[in-house]
Amino acid sequence: MNKIGLGVPPSQSWHKDLARLIDHIRMRNFPEVLNDCLQSLVSFDTLLIATYKHTFKPIVVLSNHPQRMGPALHRYVDQLYLLDPLFNAMQQGLAGGVYRLQEIAPDCFESSDYYRNCYHEFDLVDEIILVIPLENDVSFTLSLGRKSSLGSITRAERNTLSQIFPVISALVHQFWLAQSSDYVHNEESRDAMEYALSTFGSGVLTRREQEITGLILKGHSSKAIAELLEISAGTVKVHRKNIHARLNTGTQSELFSMFLGHLSSLASN
Repeated sequence: MNKIGLGVPPSQSWHKDLARLIDHIRMRNFPEVLNDCLQSLVSFDTLLIATYKHTFKPIVVLSNHPQRMGPALHRYVDQLYLLDPLFNAMQQGLAGGVYRLQEIAPDCFESSDYYRNCYHEFDLVDEIILVIPLENDVSFTLSLGRKSSLGSITRAERNTLSQIFPVISALVHQFWLAQSSDYVHNEESRDAMEYALSTFGSGVLTRREQEITGLILKGHSSKAIAELLEISAGTVKVHRKNIHARLNTGTQSELFSMFLGHLSSLASN
């Protein structure tokens, strides 16, 4: 099928795909049909459809990862979503719409240990995300990943997704009305983010140091942390030095490894 170009109205193939989506709107396989239809509009290598609610663990609705739920995706869903730019942007009230990951990620995301030890394993050079807010504080997300063979998403493809976003959003709302009972967020993980980050370094770090540690782990630079907390960059650097001294770590990688150990200990309790 021909993909929609910049400024070109939806083709006859899109109308056929839309009819197919409507036919499956209340069926369990709607996400698979949606994946097929999106493939006719834009190019992508990977698709992850997931739902988020508050600080619950995300629920994977559909993944076309070659291993369905490979090791990197398992780590993401079980623990490391806490450090993910999309998750944290939604915690800050990210509105519905179409976003490139780089638009919502912290300034030092690609140099963070979360990126190097988890996200990098997805082997993506670009990712565009559709965020659809639903009822009961649930957000339905479609993440379209592109590897080096495709390169970055084009302006035409971005425009295409923006043009059809209201239609996709309306269809997803109807699907959710019929199928939401199959995707129940685990109440036990409700306060996972706050608890994990607030207890990391507990008894060793001050509250301010714990706050800064969380921002470091998410990929924020000292300058960005200073702006977020309305303190000087010099003060942030002093805090970073104290954090490493108190935790007996010398690098950000050691800090990340210690945080992973903390998450594992929480999961085993």
